[in-house]
Amino acid sequence: MLNELDRRIINELQRGFPVSETPYADVAGRLGTTEAALLARLQQMLDDGILTRFGPLYHAEKMGGGLTLAAMAIPAADFESVAESVNGFPEVAHNYARDHRLNMWFVLATESPERIGEVIAEIEQRTGYPVYNMPKQEEFFVGLHFGV
Repeated sequence: MLNELDRRIINELQRGFPVSETPYADVAGRLGTTEAALLARLQQMLDDGILTRFGPLYHAEKMGGGLTLAAMAIPAADFESVAESVNGFPEVAHNYARDHRLNMWFVLATESPERIGEVIAEIEQRTGYPVYNMPKQEEFFVGLHFGV
């Protein structure tokens, strides 16, 4: 369960993370708490599954890498084992189950654009199911913020 400090931490960090010698102390100061308390709450939210990750987001394409959205149609009986296999690839992120014929959706981030096709082929080989590659056509920045 989120307490008031947790809510304030999440809201503050969605606005951005300071680039300084003491970023956690800077955030803690803005929140009226200590750096130790901030770090403890972040770790607790990660441990509790409230936060699934905490770290920077990289623009893979600007760094010379590849990025794509992929989907698979997996029978319910095989879903968990296929998800475990797919999640075993270090290039896979954000793997979600969806209520749709294509019921497994994930992002691939690779060191090069060419590697996207290779990883897709490896996933198909390992799982026995086809992967639908849906590279972005155009990028939109929406400034998403979830108030908690």
